[in-house]
Amino acid sequence: MISSITSFNYKTTTQTPSNSPNFSFHGNIVQYCYMPRKKMPLSLFASLKAPSFFTITRAGNTKSSGKGALELLEPFLSFFSTSMFNFINPPLHPSIDPNHVLTANFAPVDSELPPTGCLVVEGELPQSLNGTYIRNGPNPPRHSHGPHHLFEGDGMLHAIKLSDGQATFCSRYVKTYKYDLENNHGFPIFPNILSGFYSVVDLSRCAFAMCRVLKGQIDPKKGFGLANTSVSLFANNLFALGESDLPYAIRLTENGDIETIGKHDLDGKAFINITAHPKIDPETGEAFAFLCSPIPPYVTFFCIDKKGSKQEDVPIFSMMNPTFVHDFSVTKQYIVFSESQLEINPLRLLMCQGMPVMAELDKVPRIGVLRRYSSTGTGIKWFEAAGFNAMHVINAWEEEDDEEIILVAPNAISIENLFHNIEKVQFSLDKVRINLRNGSVTRTTLSEKNLEMGSINPSYMGKKNRHAYMGIGDMIPKNEWGCEN
Repeated sequence: MISSITSFNYKTTTQTPSNSPNFSFHGNIVQYCYMPRKKMPLSLFASLKAPSFFTITRAGNTKSSGKGALELLEPFLSFFSTSMFNFINPPLHPSIDPNHVLTANFAPVDSELPPTGCLVVEGELPQSLNGTYIRNGPNPPRHSHGPHHLFEGDGMLHAIKLSDGQATFCSRYVKTYKYDLENNHGFPIFPNILSGFYSVVDLSRCAFAMCRVLKGQIDPKKGFGLANTSVSLFANNLFALGESDLPYAIRLTENGDIETIGKHDLDGKAFINITAHPKIDPETGEAFAFLCSPIPPYVTFFCIDKKGSKQEDVPIFSMMNPTFVHDFSVTKQYIVFSESQLEINPLRLLMCQGMPVMAELDKVPRIGVLRRYSSTGTGIKWFEAAGFNAMHVINAWEEEDDEEIILVAPNAISIENLFHNIEKVQFSLDKVRINLRNGSVTRTTLSEKNLEMGSINPSYMGKKNRHAYMGIGDMIPKNEWGCEN
């Protein structure tokens, strides 16, 4: 058992190539700094690379051959997918303008970094401190030509492996179907959905993607998720997750590298997507998850046993509106869902009205409580919780008399700004008491600090606990030199 840990600083030991980003490590073990280079303007036709027609090779000779009417669309699809959209993009709100969003310390990391040794320059790493810290987050591999929200971007994993007093840093993209497809083509193929559609230009991007589906270049059954939200260990696998797709299994190698194994459909029992925040019971080894959909049932709950076998779906038909549900909580006896004022409306995309997620401020938020092992969703009980909009949940548990459930979560006070003006969002940390016997709901503010993105000791999941580890969102910094903690 380690009684004390000496603080230290570290930096990379390898020389950075001239065409790679500058990395400087200085701080504690879970901190790194990225200093992006200033990007030079692209040439007008730098990205105009139309893929060739279908080719047939005979005895060393190659000739082009058409492949029907859809094949003739290929040069046009390539042209409009790259250079042409640079000239016809309408003005964008700063919250979705890539020239604003992807700058300063939010600028993407330009490339992956293979396992790189870190030199300890102050103090030392305890020999007994062994393991890997790994984080996930959006990192678009190329500049977007259309609307781009901060939450979009392909998932990139950053890992620091500690072993025998040494530290090794590595960053790798999650090799999703979307990432591989766009990486092979050299330009974005899938339109950004979360940032929304605002003009016929955005609809055209979607139409071109549909043409590629008809050409067989895109297989929609393989998904278009980003795997950019979280990392979770369950079903005997380590997963990178994003709620628009199924999880991607990843592996940490002995030398500190990160490999993508592939998409995991839970033995063919998961078909579309699952939440990016599954809950793992430390005592039973079970994982609890759900999927959120814009069509009924809007939420479907399910359990995955410790062997990785997915149990039957439990659809929740009593959620009457297409609510954007991002997280939930699990107690020893119950599943707890928060139905916020955020709703999903795909028609907004077709009507070029912006993001598909909007706040319905006339709606009264609710909290749903369902027995943990219910086989149907008909037994869920709903409790009105006016003014309570929780995107993430810290923890929940039952009180000793089993008549009350305690829920602790950050409450988005100005929920209408969550996606559209994130710098204006204010959170309070709230403790909600739900009386299952008389139906009353009371809410207490534990902290008025702008706290979010919290976590707890996972061994206390579903149990009464006291401590949480959270980020403070006093402001969204934009600095010339970025630093991420």
